[in-house]
Amino acid sequence: MARRLKLQFIAVTCDEDFFRPVRKGMMDAAALMEVEAVFTGTKGVDAEEMAELARRGMADGVDGLALVAFDGAAFAPVVAEAHARGVPVVAFNIDQGKGSAGTLSGIAQDFSAAGRTLGRHAAASIASGSRVLLTLHDAGISALEERRDGIKAALAGHGIAWIETVTGHQVEEAARRILAVLAREPGISTILATGQADTEGAGLAAERVGRTLYVAGFDMSPAILRLIEAGQLAFTIDQQPYAQGFYPVIQLVLNLRYGLMPASLDAGAAIVDRGNASRIRALSEAGYR
Repeated sequence: MARRLKLQFIAVTCDEDFFRPVRKGMMDAAALMEVEAVFTGTKGVDAEEMAELARRGMADGVDGLALVAFDGAAFAPVVAEAHARGVPVVAFNIDQGKGSAGTLSGIAQDFSAAGRTLGRHAAASIASGSRVLLTLHDAGISALEERRDGIKAALAGHGIAWIETVTGHQVEEAARRILAVLAREPGISTILATGQADTEGAGLAAERVGRTLYVAGFDMSPAILRLIEAGQLAFTIDQQPYAQGFYPVIQLVLNLRYGLMPASLDAGAAIVDRGNASRIRALSEAGYR
């Protein structure tokens, strides 16, 4: 009997709610393809620790790797090592530089296009000349920067005064930091977030601050859906993380079994607002959204 293939996913901030549907997608695809898959990662954004996890996995006999490739230059050496050993590597969630790490494919959102989607969808609700707080949960992550730049490009004609802050990737800390900025900058009327922790934190800050704010952002969690239904968040952009777990397994197995080359896919930019939040909530509770 042939040995079951073993795949390893390696993520950043792997305890975040965001990765729950990624894990489900991975496990569903692994069951379908009859392989073993494990989900690992770092608590923060640590390229060196992720590379060490990849090397440890290869030493333990992992057949294929899926990596959040947020820094192409940092991951290029370990990806090259893997390919030299016959271990294919694909990117999921972030594919910085669209393959600059040497990964065979990337299953990730087109972050710049998604940022423009958010900006265009929010434009009618943001008055010309507004002071807008734009948040990132971590500095130096290309995906967040591309979303930020896309948002700004879509709103370029609005004469906006932009204020940027880094919130950290813990939700309560994000809410506290956002509230501190709002206290210093009482003229802010809008918060546009670029990731899950700061979107949720922005919604909580809007709930607590005692004045009306227009808030929109990215990604999903049970709290984000609650805040949308409560009217504290206008909408969020879902990057469909279930697909980011499902398709890398399929691509790695097809490559390992049949030599089929992986192909990059845009995970999408689906708008979730009060009109569809209740349906999405059911899918989220089931682990798909």
